[in-house]
Amino acid sequence: MLDFDLAEIYGVETKYLKRAVRSNMKRFEGDDFMFEVTKDELLRCKICTLNKKGRGQHFKYMPFAFTELGVSMLSSVLNSDTAIDENKRIMRAFVALRQLVFNPSVQTNELEQEVKELKQYIEDVFADYNDINEDTRIQLEQINRTLAEMQVQNRLQAKPRRRIGFISEEQRKNNEDIIE
Repeated sequence: MLDFDLAEIYGVETKYLKRAVRSNMKRFEGDDFMFEVTKDELLRCKICTLNKKGRGQHFKYMPFAFTELGVSMLSSVLNSDTAIDENKRIMRAFVALRQLVFNPSVQTNELEQEVKELKQYIEDVFADYNDINEDTRIQLEQINRTLAEMQVQNRLQAKPRRRIGFISEEQRKNNEDIIE
C-alpha cells in the first residue's frame, strides 16, 4: 500500500507518516517492510492516479510502498488513535498465536473431541437415512406388487362395455357380431 493511502487509514497526514518512517528507519530496513517508489514505477502504474484529492498533477516526493510487515510496523511508530488500536490488535493476535504454539494440547484436545462428536453424529444420521431408504424401498415394492395384482384381476373381471355416444348402423352390426 502506498503511504498516502495508509496515512488516510491511520488518520494522520502523509508528511507526518513519512517523518515517522524516516525517524525510525531501522525498523523499516529491507524490502520486506517498505521501499520508495521510483518515477518509472509510477509512470507504469495504472491504478495510481495523481489527480486525486487535490494532489495535483505531479508528486513532489516519491511515495513509500509498504508491504504487509511494513503496515504492521507502521502501526507501532505512528501516534494516532487508529494506529494505536491496530497495534494493540496485532500484539493480542501475536500473544494468542504464541499461546496456541506453546499450549496446543488444551485446545487441540477440545477440537479433537468436537471432531469425534461431529463424526459420530454424521454416521448416525447416515445410518438412519439408509434405514429409512430400505424401509421405503420395501414399501414401494409391496405397493407395486399389489397394483399389478389388481390390474390382472380387473382384466379378468372386465366385461365388454357398450360404447357411449352416437353409433352408426354399421358399427351397431359389427358390435352385435362381436357380442354374439
